[in-house]
Amino acid sequence: MKKNIAIIMGGYSSEYQISLKSGNVVYETLDKEKYNAFRIHIFKDKWVFVNDLDNEFPVDKNDFSIKVNGVKITFDCVFNAIHGSPGEDGFMQGYFELIGIPQTSCNMYQAALTFNKRDLLATLKPYGIKTAESYYLNLGDAINEGAIVAKVGLPCFVKANKAGSSFGISKVYKKEDLKAAINNSFKEDNEIIIEQFLDGVEVSVGVISYRGETKVLPITEIVSENDFFDYAAKYEGKSQEITPARISKDYEQKTVTVAKQVYEILGMTGFSRSEFIFKNDEPYLLEMNTVPGLTKESILPQQAAEAGINMSDLFDNAIEEALKN
Repeated sequence: MKKNIAIIMGGYSSEYQISLKSGNVVYETLDKEKYNAFRIHIFKDKWVFVNDLDNEFPVDKNDFSIKVNGVKITFDCVFNAIHGSPGEDGFMQGYFELIGIPQTSCNMYQAALTFNKRDLLATLKPYGIKTAESYYLNLGDAINEGAIVAKVGLPCFVKANKAGSSFGISKVYKKEDLKAAINNSFKEDNEIIIEQFLDGVEVSVGVISYRGETKVLPITEIVSENDFFDYAAKYEGKSQEITPARISKDYEQKTVTVAKQVYEILGMTGFSRSEFIFKNDEPYLLEMNTVPGLTKESILPQQAAEAGINMSDLFDNAIEEALKN
């Protein structure tokens, strides 16, 4: 009997449009002989099933069911394609855990931890994971530009602490530009992280649970045409994403080792994609994404393809791993 799979997409953050693209790719790719796939749009004002005619049917949040033409439909598994809140920060994970429906991303704690850049880096530091020097600000804190520059130097990156797709991020070259960058980040989150600029090769590496094992995918080298890997670089073709990365065997082995170590330290399941920059021949962790882009152009599917895993197999495995766990 075919399993009913709810593909959740959309979300509450600036990333909702990217999430809708990822979710639709999952919907189009899933094996129709094996699964009944349902597109579920999750927004602040509505949770709805959207059929192929774009008709909407409300989701009963009590048990995450839908009713179509008088027939109640429940789900065997949820495929999480929500980038940002509430799909990547632990809220949906906690909800599905409470009502007992398996879902494809990591668990609630891991999602909340990895979505919070400051907490993630602080958790990994005792394990020897290298990270850039950083300075933290919360909304309402006094802004001391001199102290910031003394701690992280110039240029530096000002980032929203809990945001993705490079929303709320600026590269700052002059002390007098810090306040504007900080205010920009506060539009996305009430916490920010200001990080030292690392001048080196940037790479992205996917790690997934694949057939019961932790699998590190081929590494991607990021070469941005812009000043850094910003939104335009990620989504508007303003970058080269070269898989496999043009790095030495030594760099490759170090990245694979650290990426797998981070995944296993955190007790991760499902997809992850981590960003590193090399400094003094060592990979420095920037961040981890637990619901990475899933379009044909996205980095993790590119890496899976290089590893001989097509998108149908990638998504099928995610569901099978979730059902098994």
